[in-house]
Amino acid sequence: MGTNNRNVLTVDASVSAMESIQSFVGDLLEQCDCPMKAQYQISVVIDEIYANIASYSGASQAEVAFDFDEGSRTVTLTFTDDGKPYNPLEAKEPDTSLSADERPIGGLGIFIVRKTMDEVDYEYREGKNVLTLKKAV
Repeated sequence: MGTNNRNVLTVDASVSAMESIQSFVGDLLEQCDCPMKAQYQISVVIDEIYANIASYSGASQAEVAFDFDEGSRTVTLTFTDDGKPYNPLEAKEPDTSLSADERPIGGLGIFIVRKTMDEVDYEYREGKNVLTLKKAV
């Protein structure tokens, strides 16, 4: 893989496409000699982000772009969908001091994503949600 190679997968925004996305990203992470721990963390993040797109956005299509910068050894994942505008970064952080039983449902996924990734950015551009995640591996 050359410096900053971009690979893109477009899928129907349905839960059944999760496996395709996971294997697409997993194969690329292996090509980058990504450590297993980081591969696992990124896999969990994909589950959280894509499940939200497929379940709640109303999107018909979703795109996952994978970029790897060899110089900084940074993986960038960009999720783009045509669903209703939603900025997950505006979600209130869950109160993690409460037990799971006391905590309201929701909000934990994006909390996990923010704690796992080095950088998380959102923008609504040209009628699409664009969520960009970066992690040094």
